Amino acid sequence: MTSSHTPTSRGILASVGSSLAFAGVYFVTPMLAPASAEAVWGIRNLITIPLIVLALLAVRQWHLVTEIAARIRRTPLLALGILTCGLLVSAQLWVFSWAPLHGRGLQVALGYFLLPLVLVVIGKFLYGDRLVWWQWLAAGIAAAGVVVELIRVGGVSWETLLVALGYPVYFVLRRAMGTAHLGGMFWEFIAVAAFAVFFVARELAAGEAMAANPALWWAAPVFALWTGVALMLYLTASRLLTMSLFGLLSYLEPALLVVASLLNGERIAAGEWVIYGAIWTAVTVLLIGGAWSIVRERRARPDSPA
Repeated sequence: MTSSHTPTSRGILASVGSSLAFAGVYFVTPMLAPASAEAVWGIRNLITIPLIVLALLAVRQWHLVTEIAARIRRTPLLALGILTCGLLVSAQLWVFSWAPLHGRGLQVALGYFLLPLVLVVIGKFLYGDRLVWWQWLAAGIAAAGVVVELIRVGGVSWETLLVALGYPVYFVLRRAMGTAHLGGMFWEFIAVAAFAVFFVARELAAGEAMAANPALWWAAPVFALWTGVALMLYLTASRLLTMSLFGLLSYLEPALLVVASLLNGERIAAGEWVIYGAIWTAVTVLLIGGAWSIVRERRARPDSPA
C-alpha cells in the first residue's frame, strides 16, 4: 500500500481541504446579511445532520452511532458529555458566522492562529507528544505576543479566547469519551438540534431577513451544506493526526481567514501589529521546522521514492 493511503496522509488532505472550505465560508458569510448568526448556525446544524448520516452510510460506519446509543443506555452520564461537546462546537460554529457579519473576523482569525499553539502544548503535556526546540521557540514567541497584547489593552478579545481555548476543550473531551468520530459528531448535533429549530423558526416567523434578502432561501442551505462538509473534514483530520501535527497543519486556515476578512473590508489596527507579528513569526518557525522535519524523515526512510 502506498503512503498516500496512510491515515496520516488522509489526515493531511482532510486538514488542507477543511482550511480551504472554511476560508471560502468566511468570505461569503456577509452575503447572508441581514440574517442573524443564530439562524445561520441553526440552518448549518439541521442540514449537517443528514449530511453526517449520508457520510456514515457511505463509509459503512453507522455502527458508530448505534454503539454510542448503547453506551448511553449503559452509562446515561455520557449523554451529558455529548451535550457539552455539542454546545462547545455550536459556540464555535456560531462565532464563525457572527464574526464576519459584525466586522470581527480578524479577532476570530487570531484565535485560530493561537489554537494550533495551544494544541501543540496540550499534545505535549496531556498526550506525551514529543516537542523539538523549534516548536518550543514558536510557542514562546506567540506567548510573548499575547503578553504584550494583555499589557496593551488589558486582555485578549473574547472571540479570540473562545476559539483558542474552546476547541482544545472540545477535542480533549471527545477523545476522553471515545466519541472522536462522525458517530460522535452525529449525536452532538442531535443534542442541540432543538435549539437550532428554535432559532430558524424565529427567523422565519419574523420574516424580515428573507424579505430583505430573498436569495437566503437557497443561499443559506447551500452555505450550510458547504460548512457541513468543511466541519467533517476538520474533525476527520483531528482524528487521524496527532494533536501536534493537527495543530501544525491548522495554521493554513487562519492565514486564509485573515485574507477573507481583509477582502471583506476589515483592517488591522496599528496597535495590533505586535501580536499579529508575533503569531505570524511563530507560524513561520513552525512551518519551516515542520517542512524540514518531513524532508528529513523521508530521506531517512529506506523505501522512500527517489
